Amino acid sequence: MHELSITEHLLEDCIRNAEENHASRIRVIHLCIGQLRGIVPDCIQIYLDMLSEGTIAEGAQIKAEFPPVRVLCRDCGKEGEITPHHLQCPHCGSLRLKLLSGKEFYIKSMEVD
Repeated sequence: MHELSITEHLLEDCIRNAEENHASRIRVIHLCIGQLRGIVPDCIQIYLDMLSEGTIAEGAQIKAEFPPVRVLCRDCGKEGEITPHHLQCPHCGSLRLKLLSGKEFYIKSMEVD
């Protein structure tokens, strides 16, 4: 359900930015969503469809990319990529990891008219 409040803020930011740039319509919103955020793009799309009625974002589509989860191993000192289902150093197997990326959430770009 946290996607509802996220979508409300997302929509406000997108409309404000589009209007500041004299856009008349938002067609596509490109998002960057870290794999550890627990955000479901389909839920954002459903809420966006509801919340954007009557705005310049009505009919806008969400397109999301999911950058890899990057970590620094506190034992071997190497950086690497992991998946949310395999949380250990890909080099030595340690669980002592420092998260470098994977919790991002931001608007990467928009396609507007």
